[in-house]
Amino acid sequence: MSAADLMPGWKQYIDRNAGPLYLSIVEALAESIRRDEIHEGDRLPPQRALAKALGTDLTTVTRAFAEARRRGLIEATVGRGTFVRVGATETRWRNAGRAVVDLTMNLPPIPENPSLQQLIQNDISRILRRQDLHALLSYRVTGGTSEERQLAAGWMKPMLGVRPADEILVVPGAQSAMSAVVSTLAAPGDVIVTDRFTYPGIRTLAAQFGLLLAGVDSDHEGMVPDLLDRACRQHRPRLIYCTPTIQNPTTATMSLARREAILAVAKAHNVQILEDDPYSLLLDQPPPALAALDPSRVFYVSTLAKVLSPGLRLAFLVAPQDAVQRMSSAVRAISLTCSGLMTSLVARWMQEGQAQAIVQAIRTELRLRQAAARAILGDGHCMHPDGPHVWLKLPDWWGSVDFVSYARRQGLGLVPSTVFTVEGEPAQRVRIALGSAATLDSLEASLHGVVSVLQHKRSPGYTDIV
Repeated sequence: MSAADLMPGWKQYIDRNAGPLYLSIVEALAESIRRDEIHEGDRLPPQRALAKALGTDLTTVTRAFAEARRRGLIEATVGRGTFVRVGATETRWRNAGRAVVDLTMNLPPIPENPSLQQLIQNDISRILRRQDLHALLSYRVTGGTSEERQLAAGWMKPMLGVRPADEILVVPGAQSAMSAVVSTLAAPGDVIVTDRFTYPGIRTLAAQFGLLLAGVDSDHEGMVPDLLDRACRQHRPRLIYCTPTIQNPTTATMSLARREAILAVAKAHNVQILEDDPYSLLLDQPPPALAALDPSRVFYVSTLAKVLSPGLRLAFLVAPQDAVQRMSSAVRAISLTCSGLMTSLVARWMQEGQAQAIVQAIRTELRLRQAAARAILGDGHCMHPDGPHVWLKLPDWWGSVDFVSYARRQGLGLVPSTVFTVEGEPAQRVRIALGSAATLDSLEASLHGVVSVLQHKRSPGYTDIV
């Protein structure tokens, strides 16, 4: 698409807006996307050509593109140019009607036994009786106390083995930890290599910090080493981001051999790895983390959001010894410190065994839900028996966004593949989160609803009226 194709509509829109020119350019771009004048994956004209066509300077267009990237409208790909971001039309499925059953968020099911409500009420009451309220409600040391780091080391031992407590930071959530790593190791314009279908949180961070993402195709074990090697040769990335265990959304889990092969590629290209590991503790015997196999190269993030509760807002960041202080400074700049009350609650649960009991209850419930999903949805989808989600394969007559929009009208909230796609065509799949339904019975009813939507053959004109 050339600048000449876009300019008539853009100029009319810009002329009607009295605000700053760079914001008017962003709004004109957004309006073109809404009107289907330009589409996801379309390449935009060079910034200089747009500046000339609009009669403005390059700085204004550059500022507009930066704002458009921040809003998630466009993405820049190394060596290829700027494109309308896959997922820029997400409002189409998000606003297609209120879902009665929301299966969009990867939440752990709330166990009945032990009762979280009872545990929280009882243990917070005990904490308030035994600890100083001022200390609980005040600012705390960034990265956690020595005792809290020791507890974190014990918590992660199934994946990491023995790890020194001084290499561990207690942080307010995985996104804070990932932000610290990404903002410290990469600068605007740098490349992060990830799976082609990846966790949306890394896409958010890339947009926020002005980073470029390059996607690598995967198989049932995750990122393919030869393709990762090719991507590293082509893009010279600053960082590799991956989720080796129950990848989100594909559910792929790397074998030990695959983990070693990925590390070998990273070592050959002298690239560091950000390992996101939210799900390993859902397995009875989790595989060794990349950070256990190569502690000097891997930054490891383990959150409690998927194995206990996101409401605790607590995660652990494990860094190579020579990078711990930099990570601590970054965490302090981004989120300062954790909640004293929530950290004390988690510490108590870990010391007295409640945390382990909660994880076991969540494991049991998720296995029941996965078994139900397989029985109702059938085979042919990407599923992990211990995982919290399903990567549902769609029949030929359904596109991802259209399927999700139609399902929402039937009261079902699902997530289209556009949300996870880094580059290239989105997969003909959607993600179903199994943990957010209140009960197993309500989940089963919802999955039967998904089957009904799968079997519905949309009319040829459906895409025009969504």
